[in-house]
Amino acid sequence: MTRERVNAICKTLPGAEVSDPWDGGYDAWKVGGKMFACVDSATSGVSIKTESVEAAEMLIEAGIGRKAPYFHRSWINVSTELPDEELRHRIIESYRIIRSRLTKKMQASLDPIE
Repeated sequence: MTRERVNAICKTLPGAEVSDPWDGGYDAWKVGGKMFACVDSATSGVSIKTESVEAAEMLIEAGIGRKAPYFHRSWINVSTELPDEELRHRIIESYRIIRSRLTKKMQASLDPIE
């Protein structure tokens, strides 16, 4: 199942924790309390952070993702049916973006990304 693919990738990332903040069947993956990936039971995609609104627009135009409903414009929703390597790359990039915006102390407390 596709949700399990996302969860399998996310749980390997240092400091990643999952919760269901809206009690509606979501898997919201966070690092340092900040979300980097979100899957819900109603769609076949995962919402991830991009570097900027422009980067999100480019990825949407390229057909890699679509606008992530209810998220800021710098987030996109990508299909969990992407090839393993592409899905992993997109999730890890989102994780890196969020992790880089944590405090230096919080970043230092996390293991390196492998």
